Amino acid sequence: MAFSIWNRKLHRWGAVVVALPLAVIVTTGVLLQLKKHADWVQPPTRKGTERQPRLTMEAILAAASTASEARIASWDDVDRLDVRPRDGIVKVQARNRWEVQVDASSGAVLQVAYRRSDVIEALHDGSWFHDGVKLGVFLPAGIVLLGLWITGIYLWFLPHWVKRRRDRMHAGVGPDRDRHDS
Repeated sequence: MAFSIWNRKLHRWGAVVVALPLAVIVTTGVLLQLKKHADWVQPPTRKGTERQPRLTMEAILAAASTASEARIASWDDVDRLDVRPRDGIVKVQARNRWEVQVDASSGAVLQVAYRRSDVIEALHDGSWFHDGVKLGVFLPAGIVLLGLWITGIYLWFLPHWVKRRRDRMHAGVGPDRDRHDS
């Protein structure tokens, strides 16, 4: 079988195999590109009163626990802290995906909002489903997608290369006649 025929078949079947994972990856990728611009994906970062953080860890926990939506009663309910000295805030991310932004100087709660970007990232890389799906479906889909890109480039260039070669042959310039011998 000629390479170009094999390449077209591989390209066609590869596209079918990766269609569903690719739809998830592309859709979530678009949402992640917009996360700083769409409050629905990720809450905007507020500004605190000072750049110098002054709160203790206990004060941060106490401030975050006042936000009823986040349901933070202890450090066990906290997934992570994101300290932003430049913005003067501490983002307290609860395990239930609620984010509480606390002024790092005064302890005031500046914002409480649901954070979807982490779920979207987990969907994007396949880890939301299961590690087996991440490594057994999304990783191979990414590898096949790379192959589709390579074969697609080849399929795009092939007609141009054939036409150029044909035009050169009709013009009397063969591969050996390109060089100007002195």
